[in-house]
Amino acid sequence: MVKFKSVYICQNCEYETSKWVGQCPNCGEWNTMVETAYSKSSTSRNKNASGLGRSSSAKFRSATQTKLTPLSQVSLDKTKRLSSSLKEFDRVLGGGFVPGHVVLLAGDPGIGKSTLLTQISSRMKNSKVLYVCGEESAAQIRIRSERMGYSGENLYMLPENNVDEICQILESRDDIALAIIDSIQTLYSEDLTGMAGSVGQVRGSAQKLTDTAKKTGMPVILVGHVTKEGTVAGPKVLEHIVDTVLYLEGDSQHLFRVLKTTKNRFGPISEAGIFEMQEAGMREVENPSELFLSQKVEAAVGSCVTVVMEGFRPILFEIQALTLITKFGNPRRTASGFSVNRLQVLLAIIEKSLNLNLSSYDVYLNVAGGLKVNEYAADLAVCLAVISSVKNKPLPSNVAAFGECGLLGEIRGVSYQQKREKEAQKLGYAKVINPQNSKTLGQAISQVFSRKT
Repeated sequence: MVKFKSVYICQNCEYETSKWVGQCPNCGEWNTMVETAYSKSSTSRNKNASGLGRSSSAKFRSATQTKLTPLSQVSLDKTKRLSSSLKEFDRVLGGGFVPGHVVLLAGDPGIGKSTLLTQISSRMKNSKVLYVCGEESAAQIRIRSERMGYSGENLYMLPENNVDEICQILESRDDIALAIIDSIQTLYSEDLTGMAGSVGQVRGSAQKLTDTAKKTGMPVILVGHVTKEGTVAGPKVLEHIVDTVLYLEGDSQHLFRVLKTTKNRFGPISEAGIFEMQEAGMREVENPSELFLSQKVEAAVGSCVTVVMEGFRPILFEIQALTLITKFGNPRRTASGFSVNRLQVLLAIIEKSLNLNLSSYDVYLNVAGGLKVNEYAADLAVCLAVISSVKNKPLPSNVAAFGECGLLGEIRGVSYQQKREKEAQKLGYAKVINPQNSKTLGQAISQVFSRKT
């Protein structure tokens, strides 16, 4: 009789323990221990199979007979890529799909992952696409495709959750150009223990699909869930198995979406794709700077334009600041699309370097458009917007600013300064405040609010 043993495995780091604990002793995460049962007999069989003996010596002899190829004789022929017919998506991938390419697409619920994949399927009209619908039914996907004006003639639905059955179908069909798995957390294998979505099932299913993709040369897209911390749900090893990890980011209250990559074996990891969510699907944004600044109010107090790099692409954003005299003892600091902690640091720099008292003001900061700005190049624009609101003086309409603010009040250089300046001047911002013409925050203020500007 087969005996089963129950262990608890951390869903974040795969730490195993025989008893349930609230906090993982290895990674420190709370409530991540999930009970998993495995067979003792299967474990013993695996140990016997991997032990020393005839099978071990046979494996050793076969390994020694494997042909070894010198690196100098490895072919450097470029592999033909498969285009998704979406320029922004191909930009992030590095030019399209490579044969056997395994892509992990992650994002918050409702951000538009399934819509983007349906959009890719509609663009690849001359290629057959297999859609494994583990979360949605085929009828639900049909409703979405009709809303997008897509008939789905080249899209084949497969309502299956068994990863072994899926791999058999992928190996038997050589006419499928792309396979979409929505999502990896819904798959399971009878060879593995635990429920679908557990650490073992997610890792094992991803490994089997990756092996099938490498064997058949078929590109595979895996849709992954994102936890509340912003990481891909399941073990971290899932990101090591796949070739490319893509994140679809954006505010659900706004229409803009940014597709970023954190890992790419076949292309750069610093590219970003910009999309706009519409009723008919995702629309590619070729010139995001003009789109983000299209609703900017001229001569507005507390507004400053900055240049942020999204990959190798410079994009102009509007930084909005609002300061009000606080009615309570502690002033409020609120930011949308910008780090609140960084805002606190910049306010302290303003008070120290410019001798400007901000302790009696509530400060509200917003990045117009709903996108998040993470790099320090927006520091100077944030400071100018806050000072403009405090002094109740608008910045000139032809001024843009970028640069990192140091704790001593100096303006530090950032990457791609010339590229940022050219992009700003191309859109009509003749006066660009940057670390080259302003060494300190005081010099930047004097240039902005001078009479000659």
